Formats: sequence, structure tokens, C-alpha cells
Amino acid sequence: MPSPFPGMDSYLEAGLWPDVHNALSGKLRAFLAPQLRPKYAARLEIYVVEDTSPECEIGILYPDVEVLQIRQRTSIPEPDTRQSNIATTPVPLTLPVIQPVAVRVPTVEIRDTTNNVLVSCIEILSPANKREPNITDYRKKRRRLYNANVHLIEIDLLRRGTRPFNHPRLPDVPYLVTLTRAGSGVIDVWSVTLQDTLPTIPVPLE
Repeated sequence: MPSPFPGMDSYLEAGLWPDVHNALSGKLRAFLAPQLRPKYAARLEIYVVEDTSPECEIGILYPDVEVLQIRQRTSIPEPDTRQSNIATTPVPLTLPVIQPVAVRVPTVEIRDTTNNVLVSCIEILSPANKREPNITDYRKKRRRLYNANVHLIEIDLLRRGTRPFNHPRLPDVPYLVTLTRAGSGVIDVWSVTLQDTLPTIPVPLE
């Protein structure tokens, strides 16, 4: 059955997102690899971040992770009167301790085959990288890549979360594709709405 959306399917942000992220990264690598040979190679690299998102979002984004549900305590044990005569207030609600979830984030790297130098990096933004504490680390990564003269392509197909950069002229749209050319001092921006297909953009190699 074809998607009812002419462009981006917003429902992919929910439980299907990890699969979408992995599949799209693999598709990008497979599409680029034969066009880059023999001077360059496209490689799929994986790094791990810890997601400490609210319980409700962990259950949506990572359905294979068992999350304890908030439960109402049905009975309160009687206080031990041998130790104290002070009556305690019954506990109306018990919440589980939220444990961080290790999230594998794929990224596509384009390297020079002669010296194995990283030339361009393609990042598909993860939900974990659009909120604290990981967004701070991701912003540092963006700066490291720029200082290392690496071109950075960012594909943001998530409406939720905070974008890693902001600007007063940034369009108010659900999705963005951006290109930061090494040493250019500017960011090329393609805005994407629910009705738009993903844009065809250049992948700089020099």
C-alpha cells in the first residue's frame, strides 16, 4: 500500500524510527559508493549515545526496550509501631527509575581512499541528539568537523526536539536538510514540508 503522504511520512517518527534511520543510512551509502570509486569510499560508521528521554518516549522510540509502567500502589504497609509512633502519609504514586538506553546511531562517512582522510560526513539526526544531554555533545562534534575542514550534511526528519543550530532566518518547517561546507562560513538550507520530497543536494568532496 503506498504512503498517503506525498512527501515525508510523519508517522515514521514513532516506533519505526530506528529502522528508518538504519535503512536510510544504508541506502545513502549504497547509492554513493559506486559513484565515488576509486578515489573515495563511503563507509557506514556507528557511534553510541545514551538516551535519557522520558519513559513515554522511550516506549515509542525503542519498542524493543522493556519500560516499567507507572503503577498505583494498592496497599500501604502498616508502620512498625515498635520503632515509631509517628503516622506517615500514604504514598499515592510510585514511579520507576528511568534507566538510560544505549542507542546506536549510524552515520555515513566519505573518506579519501589514498590517505583515509575524512572528507564529508552525512548525519541523519537522531531523537537522542536533539535533546540534552546529547545535543551539547553533538554540537561539539559539529564544531570539530568544521575545524577539521570536513563537509557536513545534516538530514533532520524529526519534528520533535531542538535543532543543533538556530538562526533568525531559519524557516519554520518540520524538516530540514543542511550542508555546511568546510571553511565556507555559511550553511546551505533546504526546507522540507510534509508535501515535499527530499531535495537532491550536492555532496562536496574537495
